[in-house]
Amino acid sequence: MAARAFWALTDAVIWAVAILLTTWGRLSYVSIGQFADTLVYVMPAAGVLHILIGVVTGPYSTRHQRGSFDEVVSVGRTVTLTALFFFVVVTVVQPPLLVPRSVPLLGGAVALVGMLAVRFVARAWRARRFGRREAEARAIVIGAGVTGRSLVHSMLFGSGQYVPVAIVDEDRGMRRQRVDGIKVLTGLGHIPRIAERKRATHLVVALPDADAQYLREVAQIGDATGLQVKVLPAIDDMFNRADVQDLRDVDLEDLLGRRPVLLDQEAIAAQITGQVVLVTGAGGSIGSELCRQIARYRPARLLMLERDESGLHATQLSLTGRGLLEGEDLLLADIRERGRLHQLFLEHRPDVVFHAAALKHLTLLEKNPSEAWMTNVQGTYNVLSAAAASGVGVFINVSTDKAAAPTSALGYSKRIAERLTAEFARKHAGRYVSVRFGNVLGSRGSVIPIFTEQIRTGQPVTVTHPDVERYFMLIPEACQLVLQACVMGGDGEAMVLDMGEPVKIADVARTLMRMAGQEVPILYTGLRPGEKLSEDLFTDSEHRRETGHPLVRSVDVPPISGDFINSSTYPDSVETLRRLALHPVSEAVMREGSR
Repeated sequence: MAARAFWALTDAVIWAVAILLTTWGRLSYVSIGQFADTLVYVMPAAGVLHILIGVVTGPYSTRHQRGSFDEVVSVGRTVTLTALFFFVVVTVVQPPLLVPRSVPLLGGAVALVGMLAVRFVARAWRARRFGRREAEARAIVIGAGVTGRSLVHSMLFGSGQYVPVAIVDEDRGMRRQRVDGIKVLTGLGHIPRIAERKRATHLVVALPDADAQYLREVAQIGDATGLQVKVLPAIDDMFNRADVQDLRDVDLEDLLGRRPVLLDQEAIAAQITGQVVLVTGAGGSIGSELCRQIARYRPARLLMLERDESGLHATQLSLTGRGLLEGEDLLLADIRERGRLHQLFLEHRPDVVFHAAALKHLTLLEKNPSEAWMTNVQGTYNVLSAAAASGVGVFINVSTDKAAAPTSALGYSKRIAERLTAEFARKHAGRYVSVRFGNVLGSRGSVIPIFTEQIRTGQPVTVTHPDVERYFMLIPEACQLVLQACVMGGDGEAMVLDMGEPVKIADVARTLMRMAGQEVPILYTGLRPGEKLSEDLFTDSEHRRETGHPLVRSVDVPPISGDFINSSTYPDSVETLRRLALHPVSEAVMREGSR
């Protein structure tokens, strides 16, 4: 209240001075004796009028950040109303004239300039004073855009935990600009020099949608210069504006995933809203996230099929906040049981099916190829046949990059599943599509929790080979693109998701050590049977095509007959799986072509 009273009095004085100066100027800077008597009353009257209008509609009834856009608008509105009212009075009240008729308008312009000038000087002085204060952290802020400016302002006038000492931006057009008095430099190459000169302790990335590759580069600079790196959450997770309280440490998801995914929301909604959607493997990491994302599009029913009752319970809890395992939409079943699947599909008649159920641990399946066969091949065939029998409109088979140029039991079984999906596309009504992507962070059995536990206990981190590398995606990112592929995929195609650049597993281990603040040795154990140094997204024979989405491409998959699928067939070796997966398309199929 005291601050608002001070600024109201200051603005009244500025109005009085503005009237005096403009009256004097209007008379060509000679004597103003003829208006001297009235000016004594007009000058304070204009100030009082401005305060009254400002209390009702302007800057003295609301608290504004000093020098902010909102305050500028509020002060400008108040000055304009005051000048117009004053002009009407001067025009009507005659004789004698109070002041020359041009004075109210000219005086208003001068007063507005003066009021804004005083505010900007006050803001600059305050920013400089806060910028020189000592704080726990002296931060170099990366990003001079809207988010960066908001964050710098929060640092300067907020809790005082951080002091911004410099701003760095990649846009050369920002060079030599200042944000609240803080100079903007262009290029990350300035950071080491700035850090030394400004005694910086933190490197703050004010780019909520920065991709993983950029964040890895920033993290490396932070390591080299001894700066602690902080980031903002994704833009969707922030409220209104960036604040110091939003800052957090870099985590592995930032360095390996974190890409903005633009979805065709209308097309996805048209495919899902009001439809009966069934998800197999609904208790797994991919299946459960698919359920959560599908639920946002308001399907008529969301059927969750899973053989693991604990996983099904966890998915229901995450969707509804209630884990009572009640309702008709929880389907406890094993995809290996063909009869049970046909019964459920005919009973519930799903319109759209997302088939995410699978075994995925490469090493275990290499030792137990018959298990890969029974779940990934025979189970997929069972789901496909049940879907076709019940008249499913869209079938999405969730596949893996290991199905491209496969070398393992897992890869061979998933390749057969892709080919079976293509075969059903050829023979049955509806649209059957596979979606192929790589490792997802946070999924069950990924290397991340294994490495984390090894580092925590001080054991050596086990990596198969110094050069082994993999593609990584975040689970939400992968599922978003699966939904996008659902509406884009052509009948019988495999949609291949863009997973960015592959990352060396050894680098992942070193990053986890750095984040944990604990150094342990890396033990290289050698590639295991079926493993490759790098995964392929396409086979050499596949002709990749661009789609309408920059992160999705498509290939044709050769169909394979499902006649060999029966309950008595259990391949007892990886070699048998390999022969089936790579079995050539028959001449009859080639002649018939795909539908």
